This record gives sequence, C-alpha cells and structure tokens, in this order.
Amino acid sequence: MVFVGLAFVIIMGFAIFALSKLKAKKADQFPKQWHVLLLEHVDFYNALNPVQQKHFQKRMMQFLSEVHIEGIKIELQDLDKILIAASAVIPVFGFPQWHYSNLSGVLLYPDNFNSDYEFDTKKENRIIAGMIGTGRLEKQMILSKKALYHGFENENDKRNTAIHEFVHLIDKMDGDTDGVPELIMKHTYTIPWLKLIHKEMEAIHNNKSDIRDYGGTNQAEFFAVASEYFFENPNLMKKKHPELFKMLQQCFQMTPN
Repeated sequence: MVFVGLAFVIIMGFAIFALSKLKAKKADQFPKQWHVLLLEHVDFYNALNPVQQKHFQKRMMQFLSEVHIEGIKIELQDLDKILIAASAVIPVFGFPQWHYSNLSGVLLYPDNFNSDYEFDTKKENRIIAGMIGTGRLEKQMILSKKALYHGFENENDKRNTAIHEFVHLIDKMDGDTDGVPELIMKHTYTIPWLKLIHKEMEAIHNNKSDIRDYGGTNQAEFFAVASEYFFENPNLMKKKHPELFKMLQQCFQMTPN
C-alpha cells in the first residue's frame, strides 16, 4: 500500500509539473519591425515611455502564445495579429499578471458577419462586427477585419470593436457578463458603479448623452461601450463624464493618454 501511495504521489507530481510547463508556454521574441507598426497604428502604445513599450511588447507576445488567431477567407497579415494583440493588452495593461483564461482563439473575418457566424456577400443581415462565441464556439472571439482596422484608424471617435469584445471577456471572467467586472473592480465600488450605469443609461435613452446608443442596451453593453470611449478619447470623457472617467480609471487601474 505504501508503494502504491508513493507511486501515486510521483505520478501526480509529474502531472502537475507537466501542466505547469504547458501553462508557462514560452512566448516568441517580439519582431523588431512590429515596433514601427505599433507606433504608426496604436496611439495607446505611442503614448507609453520606452520601458512601458517593452512591457507592452512582452504582453502582446504572451497573448499571441496563448491564443490562436485564424483568418477566415483571408490570409493573416502581421498587422492583423498586432492590432488584435494590442486590443487584448490595452484594457488589462494595468494588471501585469493578466491572462485571458476564457479565450483560446480569435477568428478574423474580412468584413461583418451574421448571427450564424457566416460571412457571405450574397446573404443579408451581415451587421455584426465582433462578438464572443457561445456553444460550439465557446472561448472563441469573432472579429471583422474591417472593424478591427477602423477602430485604430480614428482614435477620437470613441469606438473600437476589438477593445469592446475584450472588455466583454474581462466582464465574463467572474462567470457573468453583467457589466460588473468583479475581478478588476473593488467590491466597495459595485453599488456606486451600478447607480452610475443606470444614471448614464437613462441619459442615453433620453438623448442627453454623447455615449453611443448601443450603450443603453444593457449593463454589459454599457460597460463595453463606455470602456471604448475611455480608451479611445479619455480627455473628452474626463471633460464630459468626470464621474464615469474616475470610476473607469479606478477599475482599469490606469489613466490612458
């Protein structure tokens, strides 16, 4: 019995070691030419100091080592991967140890798709630019390449589809996509945050807010839409929505420039 017990301990030890090796998958080295592309296309990265940029690069490569990106009816380009990885890192840059454990892959479509995850120019209702997959596509994100690029072409329009979807993943990490990201929001802020959400949603419904209408759909969409605004045009949000800006600043543990 002692031998059997010892054997079990040894086997379990090897299993744990193997799992830890899998979890700690080594990221590839950051390609030097990507630095120029980031400076050209990602304002958030541009505003970082050299030390922070190095950290951002490492975070991007770690993400790319953990999440598989696949092009659907397109051949993946370096810039596709750069913008997806940047979108993942931006909202969690204030959390050095963050990993998207609820994401294993990103499917990149050429343009918008429909609710059946289909891209066909002959079919109508191709109005979805990004979404988190469910059912057979659980742990998958689906993005439109057109929307992905548009999100970084105009940094002041308060919209970024990819960041929006990654914020949904952050929200979902506690088990519920409900607009209350418990993993990054202190418990004492929950009630004030919910009150603020409903106050701002009411303003949207009454056409008294510059936060886009989709933010009035529900709490989860408000959080994602407000987060887009926060990262895309922080100065304008600080001016027009100081209370919301401060709450998101505390939530994401950063002040975007």
